[in-house]
Amino acid sequence: MNLVCGSGGAKRDSMRIDIITIFPKMFSPVLDESIIKRAQKKGKVRFFIHDLRMYSGNKHNKIDDRPFGGGSGMVMRAEPIFDAVREVKAKSKNKKAKAILLCPQGKRLDEKTAKRLSKEKHLILICGHYEGVDERVRQHLVDEEVSIGDYVLTGGELPAMVLIDAIVRLLPGVLGDKNSLNFESFEGNLLEYPHYTRPADFCGMRVPEVLLSGDHNKIEQWRRHQAVKRTKERRPDLLQTKKEGRI
Repeated sequence: MNLVCGSGGAKRDSMRIDIITIFPKMFSPVLDESIIKRAQKKGKVRFFIHDLRMYSGNKHNKIDDRPFGGGSGMVMRAEPIFDAVREVKAKSKNKKAKAILLCPQGKRLDEKTAKRLSKEKHLILICGHYEGVDERVRQHLVDEEVSIGDYVLTGGELPAMVLIDAIVRLLPGVLGDKNSLNFESFEGNLLEYPHYTRPADFCGMRVPEVLLSGDHNKIEQWRRHQAVKRTKERRPDLLQTKKEGRI
C-alpha cells in the first residue's frame, strides 16, 4: 500500500521522498501542514509513504524476529526492507535514489548534512524500530545512516520528519524570502542573533536602541556581535569547528 501526500501540481524535476515505515499514519499531520504543505503545492517536493508490513511476505504481516545469539527485544528483518526499497527504485526508475536509515548509530544531523541532502533528487527514508534492523541492511542496502541526537526514541518516524523539515525548507523557492536562509541559526556556524518586534517598550523592557536607529550598518554590526557572543556562551563547539575548518 502506497500513500501519496499532496502530490498535486508536482513537477518532473521536483524532489521525491519515499518513506518506508510501519506507522504510515504518523506522517500526514506533519506533511499536510505549514511550509511542507506549501512546498508540495508549489511542486517542489513529492512524498510517497509505504507501509513496510505490506512487504512482510507472511499472512500476519510480521516484519521482525528474534535476534540470533539471543538477547532482549526484536530485530527488523532484512527481506521486507530490501523488497520495499527495490520496488520503490523500480517504480521511480531512479537508480541513483539515496537510501537513508534513521537510527541512533547514524551521523548526527546538522545543517551541512541537510544542505547536501536537499540537492538530491530522490531520497528513500527507512524508519528503524524495535532493537534495530538486520545488519545486512546497513552493509548492503542503505547509502548512509542519520541520527537526530544522542538519545533514544521509539522509532525512526520522528527523526524522519525532522530530516524532511530540515531539507524541504532549503529547496529553492520554498521559503517566501530567499534571503531568510542567510540569517538563520547555524549559518556560518553561528547561532542566530536576538530578534525584537513591537512594542519598543514592553513593561519597561526596551528594545536595544541600535535597532531603532535606522542605521543599517550599525544594526548589521550589532547583530554580528550578538551572534558571536551568543554562540560563545551557548555553543562554543561551533566556533571551534569553524576554526578547525570543519564546516
